[in-house]
Amino acid sequence: MNTRSYELEVGGKKMIAEFSDLVNQANGSVILRCDNTVVLATAVMSKNAQVNMGFFNLTVDYLEKNYASGLILGSQYNKREGKPSDEAILSSRIIDRTIRPLFPQHIKNAVQIVTTVLSVGQADPGVLAVNAASLAIATSDIPWGGPVGAVHIGKPKGKEGFHFDEYVPHNGDTGYELDLTVCGHKGNICMIESLAFELKEEEMGNVFDLALTHITQIENWQKGIIEKEGKKKLEFPEPVLPEKVRSLYEEHISPILMEKMFSSEGKKGIQEIETTWEDILKKEFDKEDTLEDEETNTLARSLGKDYLHDKMDEALHKGALEHSKRIDGRGFDEVRPLFAQAGGMSPLLHGSGIFYRGETHVFSALTLGGPQDAYILDGMEVRGEKRFMHHYNFPPYSVGETGRMGGINRREMGHGFLAEKALTPVIPDKMEFPYTIRLVSETLASNGSSSQASVCASTLALMDGGVPIKSPVAGISIGAAIDEHDHTRYKLLTDIQGQEDHYGDMDFKVAGTKNGITAIQLDIKVAGVPVIVLKEALMKAKTAREHILETLTGALSAPRPRISEYAPQIIVLKIGQDQIGMVIGGGGKTIKMIKEKSGADIDIEDDGTVYITGKGGTAEKARVMIEAMTHEYKVGEEMNALVEKIIEVGAIVKLSEFADGMIHISELAPFRVMNVRDVLKEGTIVPVKVVSVDKEKNRIGLSIKQRDPNFIKNPYHKEEPKKEQQ
Repeated sequence: MNTRSYELEVGGKKMIAEFSDLVNQANGSVILRCDNTVVLATAVMSKNAQVNMGFFNLTVDYLEKNYASGLILGSQYNKREGKPSDEAILSSRIIDRTIRPLFPQHIKNAVQIVTTVLSVGQADPGVLAVNAASLAIATSDIPWGGPVGAVHIGKPKGKEGFHFDEYVPHNGDTGYELDLTVCGHKGNICMIESLAFELKEEEMGNVFDLALTHITQIENWQKGIIEKEGKKKLEFPEPVLPEKVRSLYEEHISPILMEKMFSSEGKKGIQEIETTWEDILKKEFDKEDTLEDEETNTLARSLGKDYLHDKMDEALHKGALEHSKRIDGRGFDEVRPLFAQAGGMSPLLHGSGIFYRGETHVFSALTLGGPQDAYILDGMEVRGEKRFMHHYNFPPYSVGETGRMGGINRREMGHGFLAEKALTPVIPDKMEFPYTIRLVSETLASNGSSSQASVCASTLALMDGGVPIKSPVAGISIGAAIDEHDHTRYKLLTDIQGQEDHYGDMDFKVAGTKNGITAIQLDIKVAGVPVIVLKEALMKAKTAREHILETLTGALSAPRPRISEYAPQIIVLKIGQDQIGMVIGGGGKTIKMIKEKSGADIDIEDDGTVYITGKGGTAEKARVMIEAMTHEYKVGEEMNALVEKIIEVGAIVKLSEFADGMIHISELAPFRVMNVRDVLKEGTIVPVKVVSVDKEKNRIGLSIKQRDPNFIKNPYHKEEPKKEQQ
C-alpha cells in the first residue's frame, strides 16, 4: 500500500489528506483526517451517458458508520446501519449544493460522490466530508471546476466570540448560539447553512469574512495537492446544436419569449413557451426509421430543451440587468401580496396557521405532546431526545402536477430542517414549556420559497396554539441576476418566484425575528457569489422580513394565553432523588400502577423532575397520587386519617394510599382511655396532627387530642338526667 500524505495547519488544527491505492477502482478517492475524525471520499462517473434528465445527474451520499463512534447501535434484532439519519441527509445536501454548480452541465454521464465517516473525533465530520469530496473529485479524471473549501464557524453556548471548527455534538438540543457552515470557491461563497440565535446582519457579514479567510487557506492547499495527485481530465466536447433547432427557435419562440416571460401571465406564460417548444421538437424530430435516426432525434430534442433553458436564463438576466425588469413586473425590493390567518381550520387542532405570499400558500399544523413523545435520537453523532420538530411536505398538486405520493425526498427533508432551524431559537425551554412540539407544513400551492412561507405559517400555528415563543419569526428569499463576465454588475431580487429561482443565480433564504437572524441557507447556480453581494442581500432580507412580520402580528399579535383544550395537560413537580426508586418501584411496578389507575403518562428525570401528561383530569389524578407517595410529613402538620386497625396500644391509621401512621392510646383524648375500642372503631375518619417523625424507621406518630381535644367524647362518665323542676 503506497500512501502519500499532505498536511495543512488551519485555525489551530491539522488537516491530513492521504492518497493510496486503497480504493483504486474509483475515479478518485481520498482519506481526510482532522482531530481523530476520519472521512473517506470517493468519486465515480458512469461509463455511459444518460438521456436528458433536465438536471445534472449527480448523486451524493454521506454514510454514517456506527463503528465510527465506537458503538453497537440498532435494535435487538438488527445491528446493521439502516436508512440515513436526518443529519446524514442534511450533510449529503450540503455537499451536493456546494459541488453541483461546478460541473459542466452538458455532461450526461452519471456522477456519484460517496463520503463515508470512518471515525468521529473532535472535528465536524460533515464539514470534513465537503473538503474530502472536493479533493476526491478534483484529483480524479472527472471534469469539475473546483476545488472548494468548507469551514464551520460556531459560537458554542456559554462562550464568547466565534470559533473555527469547534465541534459540539448535540444531544437533541443545539449546543450553539451560532452554527454556521460556509463553503467557498475562488474568494466567493457558494454554500451557506446556518442556525443563529438572533444574530445581527452586520455580525453575520463579519462572520462570512472570517470564514472566507480559512476557506482560502484550505482551497490553496488543495490546489497544491491537485498539481501532484490530479489525473488528466476526461474530455466531453459540448454537442453541436443542430442548425434546424436554432432556426425553429428563431422562428417560433424568439419573437414571443420576452413578451411571455415578462408579462402578467408569469409562470403560466413560461409554461406555455415550454409546452409549445416541446411540441415543436417532438413534431420535427420524430422520424425514427433507423437506430441512427432515433439517436439523432433524441439528441436533437435533448439539445433543444437545453437551448430553450439557456435562452430563458439569458432573457431573465437581460431583463434585470439591462431593462431593470422582473418577470412579473414587480419592483426589485417588492414583496408579493401577503395574507396571514391564525387558527380557523378546526378546533380539534392544537394550533394552525395559513400564510400566503403571492402564489405560494402554506398551511401549518401544531401538535403538542408530552415528554414521552420526544423524538429519540440514537445515531453516530447524535444521541438524546428532540422535543421540537418541523416537518415539511411538498405534494405534486402544489405545482399543478401529478406525481407519486408517499415517502419523503431529500428536498422535503432539507426544507423541513431549514424551517426547524429558523424557529428553534424562539422555542421556550423545557422548564418553561415542557411539551414536545411538532409542526407540519403542507405546501398547498407553490411559486417560490415555500420553505420560508412554512416558517411564517408555523409561527402563526405556534402562537395560535399558545406556545410562548420568544418572538415571531418570518423568512424571505433573495435572488440575484449576476453578469457572468462582471460580478460587480448584478441585481438583487426580493421574494423570488419559481422562475426567478430556476433561471436566476441565487436563492438566499434568510429567516429571523425583529431582533436578528435565526437561519440562513444559500443555494446558487453559479460558481460563487461575492461576500459584498450577500451582505447587501442580508439587509434586503431584513427589510422584507420586517414587512412580513407586520402581517403576521396583524393576524395575531402574541401567543394565545392558553393552549388548546384538546391538547394534553402537563403538570411538572419535583421529588427527591432518593424518592425516584420508590415512585418507579421494583421492575417499574409502582409507576405502572399509577399510570393504570390515573390514565396519565409519567416521565421522571434523573434530577427528580416529574412530567405528568394527560387529558380529562388524568394528569391531576396522577399528581395527587405521586405527591401522596412522596409527601414528607412534618411535625405540626394536620390532616384527616382513616382508622384501619385497632391495636392494644393505639390505632393504625391510613394517611394516604402510600402512608400510614400510629396514634398512641395516650394521644387519643384528653382523658384516660381504658380500651381503644371504647372510643374508636375501624373505618372511622379522624382528625390528626403529626407529633413525631422517625425517617430511619419510617414511622409517623399522630395525635387526635392535640388536633381536636373535643373530638372523642368521654364514654366513662355519663351525665345523669336532669330532674324536672317542680
